[in-house]
Amino acid sequence: MIRLDKVTKRYANGTVAVHELSLEVDAGEICVLVGPSGCGKTTTMRMINRLIEPSDGHIFVDGDDVMKINPVELRRRIGYVIQQIGLFPHQTIGTNVATVPRLLGWSKAKTRARVDELLDLVGLDPGDYRDRYPSQLSGGQRQRVGVARALGADPLVAVDGRAVRRHRSDQPRAPARRVPTVAGRGEEDGRVRHARHRGGRVKLGDRIAILREGGFLAQYDSPADILAHPADRFVADFVGADRALKLLQVTPLEPGDLEEPLVLPSGVDPAEARRASNRAETISLSY
Repeated sequence: MIRLDKVTKRYANGTVAVHELSLEVDAGEICVLVGPSGCGKTTTMRMINRLIEPSDGHIFVDGDDVMKINPVELRRRIGYVIQQIGLFPHQTIGTNVATVPRLLGWSKAKTRARVDELLDLVGLDPGDYRDRYPSQLSGGQRQRVGVARALGADPLVAVDGRAVRRHRSDQPRAPARRVPTVAGRGEEDGRVRHARHRGGRVKLGDRIAILREGGFLAQYDSPADILAHPADRFVADFVGADRALKLLQVTPLEPGDLEEPLVLPSGVDPAEARRASNRAETISLSY
């Protein structure tokens, strides 16, 4: 659904923000871009919808070269969550979410139904929130509205400039599952802030693209494979020394993989308990 083929962004002063980046995102997949400040995450996302145009290489969305599509039409096919959310303060939440459907000429009834569907999808009751203004919402609620607005016209793909973070109920993951999504934190104040959130992003993405400064792709793989087999010292240092513990968070277990523990009653003879424990890998004591 999204394919980058040796995409490079080079500025007039010679600075290379992205260097021959190649990766693919399948339909229904969440790809997360991570890396230190200046590694090209925001530039990459903006090139997908032509807010920035690549210097070399090709970007395909649903098989179409984005450089051969009218940029306005292209952007209406792509849900984009602005990095600072960017809700229109003078418009209600419902009107904000309806931005793209209105531009596409949807009927009022269809637009209202879509607004209510999306507000419900991101965990905001339409009856309570549709007629409020952004100033009446918390920061987290405004972020959810930004996600709903990006999905307003059921786009082919979504590009998230803030990296939708996981909330307690994993709500952002549900709307993200509806379309292939590229998410990245964007411009940051150095690596310290990245380190604070990178564990959550590993859990959020189906595949993680770790970029190094200069826009070089260090590794593109599933969270489990990156944590278990970092490509080099840079990736290992970036995901952290506790990657073995993080690996447990992203390793699925089937019920059949679990063993029934040996249950020993309280007061059991120590010698008998020792013999039983030598024969079993998992022990549970009942009291």
